[in-house]
Amino acid sequence: MPKAYLPLLLCAVLANSANALTLNLPARVLGEETRSQIPGSYDLPTAPFDGSIVPAQPVEGALDQRAYRLEADGMTTLAILDPLRDQVRSAGYDIVFECDGKSCGGFDFRFNTDVMPEPDMHVDLGDFRFLSARKGAEAVSILVSRSSGAAYVQITRVSAAPVTDPANRTVVDLEYPEIPSTVEQPASTDAIGAALDAVGLAVLEDLVFASGAAALTDGNYPSLAAVAAWLAANPEGTVALVGHTDASGSLAANLALSERRAEAVAEALIQTYGADSARITAEGVGFLSPRATNQTEEGRQKNRRVEVIVTSTR
Repeated sequence: MPKAYLPLLLCAVLANSANALTLNLPARVLGEETRSQIPGSYDLPTAPFDGSIVPAQPVEGALDQRAYRLEADGMTTLAILDPLRDQVRSAGYDIVFECDGKSCGGFDFRFNTDVMPEPDMHVDLGDFRFLSARKGAEAVSILVSRSSGAAYVQITRVSAAPVTDPANRTVVDLEYPEIPSTVEQPASTDAIGAALDAVGLAVLEDLVFASGAAALTDGNYPSLAAVAAWLAANPEGTVALVGHTDASGSLAANLALSERRAEAVAEALIQTYGADSARITAEGVGFLSPRATNQTEEGRQKNRRVEVIVTSTR
């Protein structure tokens, strides 16, 4: 049911009133989503995207994250953020970092920071503002953006987490641990080469990206060695690396993210595995070609992938 109130009580779950932070939102609230963790952790951004990461301070404690949709027709993101900044300062917090859109790092800042998914929190990559603040061991961040018909505010707070002694303890024998895995194992080198020969397509299952990031995590990737070996064995062949995402977020943002991931894989294939750059292209299709449902985390994980497609053999 839509909510219609201005005052907002922001506090960690189970925190007492002395630890609560009260903020008044500058417009009527139409919807709210909440995520809490005790104990929890949050990487508090402290500077804009620097070309590889968003510099951040890890903060641990009781995590309370809330996304609000506001009836704020005609209000700019600055008009929404200004009164919230003043209230944060009045509560004794020191502003650590503040930026808007391009000065934050645009797309890269948005996808390298902790943002609740659409439709709970909408971020227009060309019109958003962010600030982070500290007060001792506590931290708060505010992200503000707009759509054509509403404003969106995400407030993340980390405060002291209560220390509790669990009533029921469980003894775990770690001598022979069983580690179940739902992640598909990467295809072997031979399997990828055979797939490229037979059907001209293979999924590179072993690639690892940081959450929401375009950079490929450092490591050895047998799938890329397999693609390089196939190119070496087929000197007239060319391939396209195609990035895919799940359906979280807007199409424009996911198209950009998928293309940047494909470009990162192409760079690794060239720089680390010695492939010829003239025979490789990188494309992104976002969430337009799923191979599993986007209604479950397992399905979304399958959809986040990079494929290699043979584009020519002569």
